[in-house]
Amino acid sequence: MSPAVPGPGPRRTAGALLVTGIRGGSRRLRRWLRRPLTSLHLILGVFGLLTLFGLVMVLSASAVSAGGSSYSVFTRQLMFCGVGLVLFYIGLRVRPATLRSAAPVLLIVGLAALIAVLIPGIGVVRGGARSWFAIGPVSLQPSEAIKIALTLWGAHVLVARRAVMHRWKHALNPVVPVTLFVFTLLVLQPDLGMTISIGIVMLALLYFGGAPVKLLALIAGGGLVGAVALGLTAGYRASRITAFLSPGTADPLGPAYQATQALYALADGGLFGVGLGQGRAKWDYLPNAHNDFIFAIIGEELGLVGAFAVLALFATLAYTGMRIAARNTDPWLRIVVATSTTGLVVQAAINIGYVVGLLPVTGLQLPLISSGGTSLVVTMFLFGLLTNAARHEPEAVAALRKDGQGRVAKLLRLPLPEPYRAPGPSSRWAAR
Repeated sequence: MSPAVPGPGPRRTAGALLVTGIRGGSRRLRRWLRRPLTSLHLILGVFGLLTLFGLVMVLSASAVSAGGSSYSVFTRQLMFCGVGLVLFYIGLRVRPATLRSAAPVLLIVGLAALIAVLIPGIGVVRGGARSWFAIGPVSLQPSEAIKIALTLWGAHVLVARRAVMHRWKHALNPVVPVTLFVFTLLVLQPDLGMTISIGIVMLALLYFGGAPVKLLALIAGGGLVGAVALGLTAGYRASRITAFLSPGTADPLGPAYQATQALYALADGGLFGVGLGQGRAKWDYLPNAHNDFIFAIIGEELGLVGAFAVLALFATLAYTGMRIAARNTDPWLRIVVATSTTGLVVQAAINIGYVVGLLPVTGLQLPLISSGGTSLVVTMFLFGLLTNAARHEPEAVAALRKDGQGRVAKLLRLPLPEPYRAPGPSSRWAAR
């Protein structure tokens, strides 16, 4: 009698194979996330993808602009991108201690620029606001840079006071009074969108600096009331708010025109879009198609898939920024990174929110994607700072100093990151 031949083992179903594959991918992802340079690779990936995606969409959205060359807006955006890469390199290369020591000077320069832009003959009025310096064909908006200066200086002050931040007096002074002075200068321009953006920065600074939650809630409530009051003081802002609150009765050719056309563009896009460059909304149907409302062009030309890709990139930015902040041991760098990440992500959320009709139109741009020179340059510097902070995570410092830097870092002559060492005596900003 011949010996029995073992039969084939039980077949693995497609569901079992899928579960096994997911578990294996999850393990590999967890191992990759535990690597010392993962934060650095993530932030560089998000920065590169957002920058390239923004350039492509600005070219597509502005190629049919009336007057001048079809590439004039894109060429200007590309020029500012070159300047932004220089500032990205500066933000990546400068040592955190050097940047922190320069924070008070940067704030003073920023405040001086905000005051100077209000002077007729120096500041230029555009879009109903005196918010710009004009240097030949180039325009600069100092209110964009004040966000960085306020973040760096505010973190410097709050770190020195972290032991007494539970006391309202020390939590409020001097960050809140200085921010209120900035608010005043912005209201005089007037620029409600930038005022809201600075308010987000202030709240993030106080939150990550350790201010009491009740105090933050009180400030946020007061800020909301103030924003509504400012929104109702000007006719065009009040009409936007009215159109948002009563979309069924608003004139689709009046204050609700932009919001209505943006929804039409998103609806036309469907799941996969009408094709890159094939959108119709940019043909003078949707004002500011390459600027404030570029997300509508993304939804029209690339569909839900393209819009979701943008959301995924900003979600990755939120995760990566908070990961960098949590893994750093320098308390000043932790606050700066967390506040900067919050400012960028919330600004993107506000922009996308009013494009899809969830918020009233405020005029905030989509970071790294909307057309706008000063905003692009400032945001690229912030990404350089985030990348610098990723290199200063303790595990990253140890890995870079042990194994050496890559070819690109050597080519850029980046200095090896130094381990964080706590400073000596408290600074003059600490509470007595």
